[in-house]
Formats: sequence, structure tokens, C-alpha cells
Amino acid sequence: MLLGFATFALLCLSVLGSEGNWTVKHEEGRCAIRGQCGKKSFFGGELPCPDNGLAKEPDEDTRAKLVAICGNDWGEGDVCCDEAQVDNLRSNLKRAESIIAGCPACKTNFFNLFCTFTCSPDQSLFVNVTDFEEKSGKLLVTELDTLWSDEYGKGFYDSCKDVKFTGGNVMGFIGGNAKNYTAFLKFLGDTKPFGSPFQINFPRPSSRPFEDMTASDPIPKACNDTDEAYRCACTDCEASCPELAKVTEHEYCHVGALPCLSFGVTIVYCLFLLLLVTAVSGHIAYQKHNQRKSERLQLLQDAALSDDEDEGEMVHNAGMIDRPQRQYRFNTICDSTFSHLGRKCARYPLITIGISFLVVIVLSIGWIDFEVETNPVRLWVSPSSAAAKEKAFFDKSFGPFYRAEQAFVVNDTLPSGPGPVLSYDTLAWWFDVEARVQRRMSPDEGVAFSDVCFNPTGEACVVQSLTGYFGGSFANVDADTWQKDLRHCTDQPGSQDCLPGFQQPLDKDIIFGGYEQNGDVLDAKAMIITWVVNNHDEGSDGERRALDWEQGLINVLRDAQSEAKDRGLRLSFSTERSLEEELNKSTNTDAKIVVISYIIMFLYASLALGSTTLSVRSILQNPANALVASKFTLGVIGIVIVLMSVSASVGLFSACGIKVTLIIAEVIPFLVLAVGVDNIFLIVHEFERVNVSHPDEEVETRMAKALGRMGPSILLSASTETIAFALGAAVGMPAVKNFAVYAAGAVLINALLQVTMFVSVLALNQRRVEDRRADCFPCIKIRRANVGSSHGAGAYGYDDEGPLQKFIRKVYAPFLLDRRVKVAVVVLFLGLFTAGLALIPEVALGLDQRIAFPRGSYLIPYFNDLDAYFNTGPPVYFVVQDSSVTGRSEQRSVCGRFSTCESYSLTNVLEQESKRPNVSYISGATASWIDDFFTWLNPVNEACCVEHGETCFEGRDPPWNITLYGMPEGEEFIHYLTKWLHSPTNEECPFGGAAPYSTALVIDPSTHPPSVPASHFRTSHTPLRSQSDFIDAYASARRIASSVSEDQNISVFPYSKFYIFFDQYASIIRLTGTLLGSALAIIFVLSSALLGSIATGLIVTITVAMIVVDVIGCMALFSVSLNAISLVNLVICVGIGVEFCAHIARAFTYPSKSVMEKSKSKFRGRDLRAWTALTNVGASVFSGITVTKFLGVFVLAFTRSKIFEIYYFRIWLALVVLAALHSLVWLPVALSLVGGDGYLDPESEGGLEDDLAARRYRALLPEDDYDSEDY
Repeated sequence: MLLGFATFALLCLSVLGSEGNWTVKHEEGRCAIRGQCGKKSFFGGELPCPDNGLAKEPDEDTRAKLVAICGNDWGEGDVCCDEAQVDNLRSNLKRAESIIAGCPACKTNFFNLFCTFTCSPDQSLFVNVTDFEEKSGKLLVTELDTLWSDEYGKGFYDSCKDVKFTGGNVMGFIGGNAKNYTAFLKFLGDTKPFGSPFQINFPRPSSRPFEDMTASDPIPKACNDTDEAYRCACTDCEASCPELAKVTEHEYCHVGALPCLSFGVTIVYCLFLLLLVTAVSGHIAYQKHNQRKSERLQLLQDAALSDDEDEGEMVHNAGMIDRPQRQYRFNTICDSTFSHLGRKCARYPLITIGISFLVVIVLSIGWIDFEVETNPVRLWVSPSSAAAKEKAFFDKSFGPFYRAEQAFVVNDTLPSGPGPVLSYDTLAWWFDVEARVQRRMSPDEGVAFSDVCFNPTGEACVVQSLTGYFGGSFANVDADTWQKDLRHCTDQPGSQDCLPGFQQPLDKDIIFGGYEQNGDVLDAKAMIITWVVNNHDEGSDGERRALDWEQGLINVLRDAQSEAKDRGLRLSFSTERSLEEELNKSTNTDAKIVVISYIIMFLYASLALGSTTLSVRSILQNPANALVASKFTLGVIGIVIVLMSVSASVGLFSACGIKVTLIIAEVIPFLVLAVGVDNIFLIVHEFERVNVSHPDEEVETRMAKALGRMGPSILLSASTETIAFALGAAVGMPAVKNFAVYAAGAVLINALLQVTMFVSVLALNQRRVEDRRADCFPCIKIRRANVGSSHGAGAYGYDDEGPLQKFIRKVYAPFLLDRRVKVAVVVLFLGLFTAGLALIPEVALGLDQRIAFPRGSYLIPYFNDLDAYFNTGPPVYFVVQDSSVTGRSEQRSVCGRFSTCESYSLTNVLEQESKRPNVSYISGATASWIDDFFTWLNPVNEACCVEHGETCFEGRDPPWNITLYGMPEGEEFIHYLTKWLHSPTNEECPFGGAAPYSTALVIDPSTHPPSVPASHFRTSHTPLRSQSDFIDAYASARRIASSVSEDQNISVFPYSKFYIFFDQYASIIRLTGTLLGSALAIIFVLSSALLGSIATGLIVTITVAMIVVDVIGCMALFSVSLNAISLVNLVICVGIGVEFCAHIARAFTYPSKSVMEKSKSKFRGRDLRAWTALTNVGASVFSGITVTKFLGVFVLAFTRSKIFEIYYFRIWLALVVLAALHSLVWLPVALSLVGGDGYLDPESEGGLEDDLAARRYRALLPEDDYDSEDY
């Protein structure tokens, strides 16, 4: 025993210098360690022996092995290592070589460091043993310092920091994701199971004095070395990459904080105000000057009245001098045509009604082919668009994109705010939840997760969860070390002990969230779990099974939500089926609100229509009159006609194979009601005027006169609306196209039914009134009623005029046409128009899917968590099509890790784009299958490609090399490629293609030679938080693919799951401008032609444009973004804007003589015609559209759906208010100022009032209506 102790003491003395310094001498030619003295444990690695002796000449075998692994520089001279160390060095370096071989400079520097550290003859100059351990009579080195220059450390790190490995970064495998060279060297030296068996410290030479030691300072190889033997490819070396062309970001012009458009229109409006103030001030000054001059002149003149003044007393109603005297031939033809039509329909009402019903029934037969399109892809993307074709190609080539089921476990329920979600108890609970998911059988078909999951290796389903770090079993979680184990796996996700069953590294960003503040995953506020399920063609058995399993998953997660709440946590989740289900739930909820809205509009229209000839006075005089004069049944029939037109349109186009969308179902009745009710009010009101003026005529004659006057007005509005809507049919987007077709058809059919069927019903109703039969119950005759029993003005005169009509005639119209009021109106409405233009640049693009869900939907917190905690962007695939990639030129156009790859190859460009993520929205390394495939063929990776028991390419001539020279092409390429796609990923060979690339390419064996017609290169976007991020990311991917396609003469397109929904935004601004501009052009042409005045047609067009612009401005104020839904609503704005304006414009152009006379001498010229138009149709416009629509829109405010509140309630409310203001305030003023010439309306000639007026029998007319004092 004493001898053993003495031996150990001598060993200590032989290495002991000063305290903490076990290497006594530091000089050239002397070692610090040599040989291997054993292991600390059975599973540990061999530890070196402390040896401060001289370097020695190795034997020939050792020399040969050293040269083979470390290079020819070690061909001579003494060394400080023996054969066992060289063998161990070779084994360790070979394991690292498979990871870093892609970059020769990195590999050389890595090998040089460890070869020099192990075998340098001057080892003691830069190595100092600081601790050892005795075992079995031997001293084992357990810790040492090795001194390397900062220049070499930095050069070594720089040569390796950008090297890629299996879709990740080499630093994640060999450097612990180090961000600088000191951290990199520390990671290399730290003791770890699959790293160094003893602690190697890399102190900085400047950190403290190192007596007699000198830092090793070889010259590191740069990754862009001038020597091609060491130069790395662009993918692995930024310095080797070509410089990409600068991307010119699309920035809108700004003046300070204001967009140029906003600034420009504001300046123009301010200049207009300045000129207006100047003009008004000058006019006032000029008037005062003239007044003073006139007063002076009057003093010099005789006070007697002139002859002219005397004659003026003889002129009655001078305003009638300005009454139009010309006729417009086209209007006369239209008038005659509609008069003839009205006469026939009134004469043969039952035949007309029967034919109308028959036609509608025949058209409605198409309902048997009725289908509702709910698939978002087929709704918002044109089948002929690039995005739709690319999705179809991707699905056909690689299979439909996976179904992703995702859950967030979040700790944010405490009053103090979010906190760490991870704990041992939480892990135990969540492992149990995942186990239940694995065991759960679907409710209908008994499908398990393993039956539907994505399983690329055939050994394990893809589940991206922290459970994968522990092999999916809680038994592998140690209560004492789980935190350390978790940190190890998040730092080195590629470590073999951290790989999940599907053998792909789990990046911490896809399974943890909310740890960014300090970078420690243990402080993560959210766990993220994703189950990946195979997708299948729509309607297939595979899809049905997946949907069934997802329902089972929802049931499990709902239970887990309650459990999480009990633990003070919160669980949110989404499945692939959730989105459509919640959208349908929202639609079903909204359907009730929409129906209530329509019922209210129907009731109001029916009641309001019935009150046109009923006044309080008439009811008080004879209450029985109310039973006869009521038009409630007529109103109901009018509404039925609206529904008939919708039914006929739906049937017609369903038979043509055009599917109905939810937008059509919810919007078309609203639109047709807005248009139809107004026309019904106009026809009824005009017919009542004809009843007053021509009481002795037959009913069909009166109907002919009424329709002759209103028919051209209906033609104007219906034709412009129909054609404007029909323009939308040219749009490729199905949602807009189908809406346009159905809307155009419904409006046209509705107009036809109104001038035929409704006219017939109105004639029958008039006969019922004149026969004194009760409304709703025509079999009952009301003998006490005196409605229609006498003729003349007393029976149908203005004593029965509605209060609204009287208010407009006597108060509103005169006030509006006052000169000062007109100036204020022009200033106000041009200011409103200016504000609308200024706000256009503030309208955002996109549609946040959260607003499509009903309030309280379980998907809302999920999408909130997705924004808050998910720090990984969606994957994006760059698909190469119609390029076989079996030839060398095609291989060079897509590869990136070999020295002869094209500078602007697909992989190289993606690598460079990832370095400017703020522009490209590309983040992370590209999974390049061709680079990994060629690396798999490298014979250095002995366990990868093996055929007939031998390593592929071992001894091949020419050998495998980084220049691609001699690499397989043609049939040989396909042979090895097929073998690689079935090769697993494991510790011995991390380059197997089965797991990462089994679905990444298509091999077509039918061609000769076999080809690869399609393949994809996967990367990812940066985290996309907003709609603008998604839109810009899509545009950027398009730009990159187009650039590569053009440079390399190959066909490349980008694909990501969300692209299909954002394709519309690539053209929606242009599409919006085209649609609205074309619609306005049609309105101008048709209104000018039908009105016979370009000036009036232009004013109508400008007014509609002002309405649309102001609605767009309201979209900016109400946070309504531009998308397909709002585009449809803007098209509706055009249609309803025309409906508001057309009738007033026509009444201005063709003023009614009988109404015109009521103004007496108050107005002249255009003012007179504007007053006549307001008096004639103003009440119909207000009660027929404005109030009806306002009531209907008001109900939508109570919807549970945010999408209805934002995109329907807000826009339609703005539309109703703005359209009413523009048509009833702005339009009459504009027409009175610059309106076109008027024409004589044939239907306004003759009648009782004209007779009496012509003969000056004023006493027979009601006094209060002709008393100028009323004004």
C-alpha cells in the first residue's frame, strides 16, 4: 500500500508545478498531454495522460494515419500523440466531417485546430493541464487550458458560422448556436456526452498573463479563400455570395406626414375656397356700389312707374316663360313605348300577371341546380389565375398541403400578467394530454392519429412539441434535470438524444413563445403544439377520415381546456376544420339578423306605400276612406315582385351552373329592394298625380300616362345599374363575378316585372278603389267610403298630399335653392369630396380572419395567441417545374453548396434574400434537396450511401468532389436519387432523404431517361403579424421566383398555403379602379343618351363618383379594409347611387308642367326645374330608398358577427346617408347651377289642372297651394 502511494506521489510530482499548473515546462518541442490513460466511466470517452515530456517521432503506421486525417503538413517531424490518440482523433473528426464537409474552409480550420491541439510538437506552448484525476494508478486529464489567438478564433468562427446542414445551421450542431467565436470555442471545449470527454478551456490571451506560453496562431482559411480548394459555396459563406440587385421598395409619395394625394387635394380645395371668398367679396362690393349708384339715379328720375313696370303687373307666373319647349326624340319614343305598354298591361291585367308568374316559375326551375359555394379558394381566386393553377400543380405533384392542428398552452390568467408556463407538473399533465390524443379514436369511424398523421419515415408521426425532446414519453423526464435537459435540446436540437421519432430537429421557436425578452426557454409564456395530418383531395375518403379524427381531437382539447383552467393556465386551439365551421356558424347567426332586416324593410315599404293618398284630414272626415284608399296589399305585391325577381335570377343562373355565394344570398335582396321599392314608389306617386289631373280618363289611359312619364326614368336607372353590375362579370374573381351576374339579372328582371306585372296590379287596385272595395279584402264593399265617388281637384287634389311632399314643396326646396344656401352646399360637399380623396391612401388592404368569426368563437383567442407567441413564419416552397434536374446545367441552376453552382442559382438567391428579411420576408436556411443529396453521396459519410456492402463513390474515378465534376447525371442520377429518398435519417447518416424530402420531388420513370419534372426547395417567411405583412411577403416571393426564372431560364413559382387567399391583393386596387371607372363611364354614356344632355349626364356621373369616393373615405375612418367583400359593396354603391340620382336628374330634364306652375314667380330657369324635380320625386326618393334602407341597415348593428358589423353595417350606413345627402342636397344644387337643357315632356300636357290654369280659373283650385305668401 505504501508502494502504491509512493508511485502516485511520484506521478504527481512529475507534473506538479505551481498551484493549478500541472504542465511544468512550456517550451518548443515539449508536450503537455500524450496517450490515453482510460475513462472516467464505462460510457465515457478516453482521457489523455498528462505528459510534459519531449515530442517524439511516430512510427510509420501512426504517421500514415496522421497524414491521412490531418494532411500532408504532418508528413514529417516529431509529434505529441501516439497511435491510439490518432485513431480517436480520426473517429471524432470523421463524425464532425459529415456535418461540415460542405465548406472546405470550415472543415480545414476545424481539423487544423484539433490536429494541432492533439499532436503539435510544441504543444506545451499553448496547452496547460489544470486538473486531473487518478484511476487505477493512472492520472487522467480532466481539465486543461489551450491558448489560441483571437485572430484564429475569429477566422475559424467566421468560416463556419453560415454553413448549412440539413435545412439548419451548422452552428446548431457543432457550436451550440454560438453568436461569436468565444462562445463557439467554449461549446467545443465543454464536457458533454457526445463532445469532449474532458474540459477544454479556451481563455483569451489578453485575459490574464500566461507565463512562458504563447497562443497558437496559424492562419485560418477564409470561406471566400482565393484558393478554390478551400472556397465555400455561397450557401455556406456570405462573402462568397454575389450581391443581389437592390429592391426598390414601393413607397407612396409623401409630403411630410401626408400622402401626396391628400396634400394635393387639400391644397386645391384651399385654393378653391380662397377664390370663392374673393369672388363673393367682390360680388358683394359690386352690388353695394350699384345700389348706391341706383339710389342716386333714382333721385333724378320721376317717381312714376314706367310702362314696363305697368306691363309687369300683367305677366302671370313669369317662371313659366322658361319652361322647356323642345322635345327630345328619343324620350318621345321611350314615352310612347312605355305608354303603350302601360295601356296594354292595365287593359289586360290578369293575362299580364299570369304571364309574369309563368315566366318567373319557368326561370325558377333552375333552383333544382342551386348550389352554395363556401370553399374560400373557389370564392376568392379565379380558376384561371396563376395562384389557382400553381396550387393545383402543387397539390397534384406533392399532395395537398398538410392539415395542421395547433394548440397553445399559455400562462396569462394571473392578475399579475403572463408568467412562465413550464413546470414539472405542467409537463406531466401535457404528456398525458398528448397521450390521450394518440389513443383517442374518432367518434364515427374509429380513426386513430396514427391512421391519418403525416409519417415520412414510417416510424413516427410528426408532432411538433416539447415532448419530442424527451422521446414522447414522460418516463424520460427527470424531476431534477428536466430543465437542464430542455435547455440542452433547445440549444442543440440536432443532437441525437433530442431528435423526435420522426428524426427532424425541433426548433425552439416553433414550440415555445414569449421567451424573447431574456432568451431563456424556461421563461416561455406559451407552449405550442402542432399535429401534422395528411391531407387529401376534397370529398375523398381520406379527407372524410381526417375530418372525423379532427372532431375527436376537438373533443379532447375541449376537455383539456377545462383542465388547463383548473391549473391556472389557458388552452387555445384550432383544427383544419375549425375555420369553415366557425364561419358557417357566423353565417347562420347573421341569417336571422338579415331576415329581420328584410322583414322590417318589407313592412315599412308596404305601410309607406299605402299612405300615399291617406292623410289625417281624409281619415277624420270619413274613417271608411282608410279601408279603401289603403295600399297595403299593393305594397306587399311590390315586395313579392322583388322576391320573384331574385328567385328568377337565382334560378336562371343556377341552371347555367353559376353557384350562389353567401354574399349573393345576403346582399342581392338588399340591393334589389333598394332599387325596386323606389321604382314602385315613383310609379304609384305619378299615377296618383295623373288621377288628380285626369280623373275622367279610363284607368288604362291614366296608367299609360303615368308609365309614359316614369318608364323612361326607370329605364335610365335600370339600364345603367344592369350594365354597371354586368361589368363585374368580366372579373376573374368568382365571388365578384357571380355577384355581378346575379345582381345584373335580378335588377333587370325586377325592372321588367315592375313595368308589366306591377302596373297590372296597380290598375286592378285602382278599379278596386273606384268600386269602393276594402284593401286586403276586396270582396267587401265599403259603401260609406267616398274615395273616387267624385271627380276633380277636390277628390284627388293636394289636400290629400302627404306631409313629406308638402314639406319639400313649400319649405325644403325653396330653402335649398336660395343663393346663399347653394354656395354653402357647394363648399360643404366639395369639402366632403376632398376629405374622401384625401383618405383614399389610408384604406388598408386585407381581411383579418378574426373578424369573420362570431363573438365568443374559440378561434379568436387562438389567433390572438398565434400573433403574440408564434415566432416562426409560414413555410414557403419554391417549386421548380418542367426542368428535369438530371443534367449538369439544371443542377447548377438550383444548387448552392458546391463551388460550380451558378452565382444566382435558386438556392444561392434564397440564401442571399434571407439576409435581408425586411425586404424579402424570407427567414432561415433553405432545405435544398439537391445539395443534401449530393452530400449524402460523399464517401466521407461512410454509413450513408452503401451498395453491396461498400460505400458509394469510394474509389470512384473521378472521385466525389465539391466542383460537381463526375457527379451522377441522367439514369445514374435517378438511380441514386431513388435510393436516397428511401434512406432514413439517423446518427450514422444525418443526410437521409426519407424524412425531410420524401414528398419534395416527383420522379417520372416513364420518360427516357427518367426525369424529375417537379421539385421544391423549402424555406420560411419571417413571422407575419399583419395583413400588410402577408401581402408584402406574397409579392416578395413572386419577385424572387420571377428573378430566378429569368436568370436561370427555368420555371420557378412560390407556393405557401396562404398565397391563395392573398392573390387577390396583387390586383385588387387595379381591379377596383377598373370596375368603378368602367361603371362610371357607362353611367355617363347612358345617362347622357337617355336624358339628352351631356351636362346633366356628367353631373349625375360626378355625383355618383362623389358618393363612392366619400364611402371609400368612410372606409378609412371606420377601419374597413379593401378586399373582395368591400369591393362588392363599392359596386353596390355605384348601383344604389345611380338609383338615388337618376330620377331626380330626369325630373329636372323633363319637368312636369303641372308641378312647375306651383312655383309661381319664385324661381326661374334651372332653379325652377330643380325645384320641380325635388317636388315631383324628392319624397319618393326619401321614403322609397332612404328610410327603407336606413331601417334595414340599422338592424344590422345588432349582428354578432364582426364581419357584418364592419363590412355591411358600416359601409351601408355610410352609403345610405351619403347617397341621400348627395341626391337630395348636392344634386339639385348642382343641376340648378350647371345642369343641361330641359325638354318638354309629352305626358305632362293636358288634364284638369292645365285646363283650369289655362283659363285662369284659379278659384277652382285649392287656395293655400297657390298663395305666394306660403313661400
